Amino acid sequence: MKKKSLSAKKITVDNFNFKKILRDKKVLQIYKNFLKNIRNLNFSNKIAISISGGPDSMALCFLIYCYKFIENKKIQPIFYLVDHGLRKDSKTEAQIVKKHLNFKKINLKILKWKGKKPISNLQSLARQKRYSLIFDECKKNNIKVIITGHHQDDLFETFFSRLLRGSGTEGLSSFAGIEKKFNFKGKTITVVRPLLSISKQNLIYITKKVFNFYINDPSNEMEKFQRVRLRKLILNLKDQGLDFKKLNLTISNLASTNQTINNIVDYNVSENVIFRKNQYLINPNFFMVPDEIVFKSLSFLIKKISQKDYPPRGKKMMNLIKELKNKDNYKATLGGTIIEKIHNSVLLSLEKTKKR
Repeated sequence: MKKKSLSAKKITVDNFNFKKILRDKKVLQIYKNFLKNIRNLNFSNKIAISISGGPDSMALCFLIYCYKFIENKKIQPIFYLVDHGLRKDSKTEAQIVKKHLNFKKINLKILKWKGKKPISNLQSLARQKRYSLIFDECKKNNIKVIITGHHQDDLFETFFSRLLRGSGTEGLSSFAGIEKKFNFKGKTITVVRPLLSISKQNLIYITKKVFNFYINDPSNEMEKFQRVRLRKLILNLKDQGLDFKKLNLTISNLASTNQTINNIVDYNVSENVIFRKNQYLINPNFFMVPDEIVFKSLSFLIKKISQKDYPPRGKKMMNLIKELKNKDNYKATLGGTIIEKIHNSVLLSLEKTKKR
């Protein structure tokens, strides 16, 4: 960051005294790290900021405002918080976060997860719902970029969570880049995670310095959730020498391998799949490549024809592939897609939903 940016005339904006706060060497170093991650990204005017009220997202608010005013960026950050309604205090906490951000002249819109809540796989489904609600807002307001508070600790936890799940190279390397593109109802939305190289401890430091407030989610201490158990495991592994640079190198290597596999998948699809009248016709050579290629190729086709954000779960996909390889005639429905094998060819078509 250039020294002259810190001596700009309009340095106190929206109740943030940037000059005073950035005199703290630790805060300044964290901001420089953030700036390195975000400065080469191209943003349109409006960007969505996903807020939870935790120390990571509160720190993100400050860093985004630093980026906007100190670097003189013509961006319009729009802040969203999703109230999942999973705890009795969630509504109150959301209003408290809104109040604290209002003190800094930040307007926060609260989105609510309405309807019946699931009993199992709660955290994963809540995460999907959070993205869905914010994506809907982005689509309505023509916003193409969402910035989230995912940080270094999240990278560790996600990697080991997917490792335990038996994920392939794509799942294990999903946090390899700061940017990730999603197709949502025909619109491409880019999720940006500029805090991935910053530890939660450092984000807590900024939040205390700037806001002296953040929400502490009690579920972060509940060992019934896998992520909480993984945090304790990761602490032990860090004592044994695991560090961010080593894990990041592993993830980068996996991402490179994944890209190579994706190139082969693209070739397999282009050579062995015919598109006709909203259907995919797959010839036998499609299944003559290694299982990982078949798995990813078929997942890609099902996701594309169903227009869903996520492909079917791995176990169901593996069972489907096994049946398609071993039977001459077979029919099934998976992920909103009808899969039908007749002799050597497989036909994929969109499942028609019944009108109520």
